[in-house]
Amino acid sequence: MLDLGIVIVNYNTRDMLRECLRSIYDSRGDFSHEVWAVDNASIDGSVDMVRQEFPQVQLVASSANNGYACANNLGLKSLGLGECSGAEARPVPSFVLLLNPDTILPPRALADMLDFMVRRPQVGAAGPRLVLPNGKLDRACRRSFPTPQNSFYRMSGLSLLFPKSPRFGAYNLTYLSEDQESEVDSVVGAFMMLRTQAIQEAGLLDEAFFMYGEDLDWCYRIKQAGWQVRYNPDCTVLHYKRASSRHSRKAKYEFYRAMLLFYDKHYAATTPFWLHWLIVGSVYLRGGVVLLGDTVKRLLARDAMVERAK
Repeated sequence: MLDLGIVIVNYNTRDMLRECLRSIYDSRGDFSHEVWAVDNASIDGSVDMVRQEFPQVQLVASSANNGYACANNLGLKSLGLGECSGAEARPVPSFVLLLNPDTILPPRALADMLDFMVRRPQVGAAGPRLVLPNGKLDRACRRSFPTPQNSFYRMSGLSLLFPKSPRFGAYNLTYLSEDQESEVDSVVGAFMMLRTQAIQEAGLLDEAFFMYGEDLDWCYRIKQAGWQVRYNPDCTVLHYKRASSRHSRKAKYEFYRAMLLFYDKHYAATTPFWLHWLIVGSVYLRGGVVLLGDTVKRLLARDAMVERAK
């Protein structure tokens, strides 16, 4: 039986994908694994690179970019999870890993995380300590859900003013040591290891989320199904973060849209009227300011190029 199925969604990150795949195949440990790379219509030669350099990778080359959740679901279905119309049922792996191409795994990461999951049968999803290139913790690797209260503390800036407060620092758990193993509400989809049984009970990713929020929503549903989500600081993985979306206006828009989607799906019905409009208004205001600023920068850059061309 297959121990681990790995799903990597790629969009124009060919060189990072190459390094990520190399780190996977340099992994040590006694376990079996299968890698599915789902490419979201990249134009940088990613598909050809995988075909030529990693023929052992199972490749799905999408003709359109339908988002991160949709692409991951294609990989999960290829592993035998969810509905596979017209295909014979295949044995599913015991565990599944969602992995971003902008991550580099140390040799023992996969074996150590599998061991972590095996020793904790109540855990449905887990993630390692993710560190950024500057050595700092990627705070998204262990989070609380963005409840109306947590969202207010974050958007008001109180979480930055009082990061050591269990109340105000709840969303990113900044009051906890990054060395402390803990049960959390959510880990991040950049490296999320899941028990297949938990996926079967919670369902696949919600494709209404295009590229943000789907991991929070999945962890929410996994916990609703009775499973734990845990952060494992004994395993450290490098995360370059937002390699394919850093300068994308679409990514900025989807970030704020995901906030509203998650809130509307899980909290809007039980939120007091006054707080509901405060939250929705704050998201629109912040998102609008960011997108307006981006538009102004683009216009100024275009004008500067025109001036230089004269």
